[in-house]
Amino acid sequence: MAEIIDGKKAGEDVAATVAKATAELVAKTGVKPGLAVVIVGEDPASQVYVASKSKKARECGFHSVQHTLAADTPETDLLALIEELNADAAIHGILVQLPLPAHIDSGKVIQAISPDKDVDGFHFINVGKLGAGVLDTAFVPCTPAGSMLLIERVRGRDLSGLNAVVVGRSNIVGKPMANLLLAANATVTIAHSKTKDLAGLCQTADILVAAVGRPEMVKGDWVKPGATVIDVGINRIPAPEKGEGKSRLVGDVEFAGAAERAGAITPVPGGVGPMTIAMLMANTLVSACRAAGVQAPKF
Repeated sequence: MAEIIDGKKAGEDVAATVAKATAELVAKTGVKPGLAVVIVGEDPASQVYVASKSKKARECGFHSVQHTLAADTPETDLLALIEELNADAAIHGILVQLPLPAHIDSGKVIQAISPDKDVDGFHFINVGKLGAGVLDTAFVPCTPAGSMLLIERVRGRDLSGLNAVVVGRSNIVGKPMANLLLAANATVTIAHSKTKDLAGLCQTADILVAAVGRPEMVKGDWVKPGATVIDVGINRIPAPEKGEGKSRLVGDVEFAGAAERAGAITPVPGGVGPMTIAMLMANTLVSACRAAGVQAPKF
């Protein structure tokens, strides 16, 4: 049976490091990390995410600001708010909760955020730095960054000689994940729904990252014995065994079967999810340290 990788514990460790470094930064320079979260509309899932991000920021000792805009807010008003936040010296991280309403161009909004405050790591400048391997000054998207820390806990920082397969090619997870694995010297293959013999390819992976958004798509017998499996998916499926209308969360990996073959595996929930918010806090702290001219801690 595989080792279950505890993302909740790892996330708490990151948050504790952030809180300690924040207190030191405030004592030394008077600079308090500031995170501004912007939400447009009343999507219930987004509301939950935003509330948890704001709560974690306060727990870390940050200056936490939330801007809640109506669903029909014009794009120009949102862009004007981002311009204000870019110019606000008390704000070091700006996060616009996605998805945005259909009348707003998400790409335009993301690129309007200052690259120095882009703690989500979605601005083209940060994407380019990650692609070029310039990790010291890039902001890396939080989910891949957190996934990488979980991999390092099992495999160490140098992945030389290991084959990694990333199933999924999104700009938010798949592509940045592949770049992080490359930077750690892994041999990386990006697979997706159009890949021929996906099962056979996954069976070659010492490190298998599933980020496709399809419930339990990666079957247990796709997993190479002893592999490290990182399941990024969070999918809600019906659970009639719990009662009428009930549901449960599952990942992109068929957990029970995969856990019998893997050396280590992340559960869903409790795996990658807690790391995402923890790394958002880490990125915001790093931004504040850079603004204050202080060496940021390594994660």
